[in-house]
Amino acid sequence: WKKAYLRERIRDAADIIGQRVKGQKPAIIKTVDILMRSVMGLTGAHTAVTSSRPRGVLFFAGPTGVGKTELARALTALLFGDERAYIRFDMSEFAAEHADARLLGAPPGYVGYEEGGQLTEAVRRRPYRVVLFDEIEKAHPDVWNALLQILEDGRLTDGQGRTVDFSNTIIIMTSNLGTEFARKGGALGFVQANDEQTIVDHQKIERAMRETFRPEFLNRIDEIIIFAPLSLEQVEQIVDLHIRETAIQLQERGIGIHLTEAARAWLARKGYDPQFGARPLRRAIQRHVENPLSSQLLKTAIQAGDLIVIDEQNDELTFGRSENASSDFLQVPQDNVIG
Repeated sequence: WKKAYLRERIRDAADIIGQRVKGQKPAIIKTVDILMRSVMGLTGAHTAVTSSRPRGVLFFAGPTGVGKTELARALTALLFGDERAYIRFDMSEFAAEHADARLLGAPPGYVGYEEGGQLTEAVRRRPYRVVLFDEIEKAHPDVWNALLQILEDGRLTDGQGRTVDFSNTIIIMTSNLGTEFARKGGALGFVQANDEQTIVDHQKIERAMRETFRPEFLNRIDEIIIFAPLSLEQVEQIVDLHIRETAIQLQERGIGIHLTEAARAWLARKGYDPQFGARPLRRAIQRHVENPLSSQLLKTAIQAGDLIVIDEQNDELTFGRSENASSDFLQVPQDNVIG
């Protein structure tokens, strides 16, 4: 956490993360604000206790598939330059009694004692990390109690009696609490929320959190950041991100892609689900774009120098081929010409 090293990264952090996480500008700004305070040492009263706490404790709340996990990944890449410093725990796997032993390590005499805990071993071996506890509300209360010690003291004793230091980690918890309204007749399509509705939704989420977690747990969170549902325009921007990944792979073969506005909107509609957010989008692109392209490559129907124009007609995608595409099409694009 050297200030000189991080200052340049943090300065443009909101813009850098915004290139990966679409439609969540307020959430990104709040996250970056926490990082700036931590990097510059402005974290309130400076005591031995506060200085040993994690660098940041964030709670990401909101619907499924809106970018909570992606923001955690982008944050890791920004801070540490390596997404391998990111570790995620699916807390639905820690719902049973004594599940905390899997995180911290089994006590002497119990199965798994020599292996250590999944969480404590990961942080002991790599202290500089972003640790994500996904869907924290599904974990057993004993797990919450264990996390409470990390959030307060920044350290934890594992099953083998070793003290593990969490003071160089960023702790992120995610939750879908309070978002059931989106699955019970709330958002049936793409969101066009107004400020008044946003306030109501935030109140529902905050009330659900207070009903689930103890006050001493919530009080140790630096910032509760609520993610908004995605609009159609924002999902189209995510389409561009996924298509660009495919384009970069095709670029190695000298092949370019042009995605029309109609095809872009069609993929956004096919890849968005009110219940799962933009998570189905990757599968939609695999099914409707990558599979047909793979088939044409296998048949050598597409060759180096070609430009593939992807359009939409009669509610399905079409793939046109133009030979001897100009070099402009063989470069990573800024707009919809990709390749």
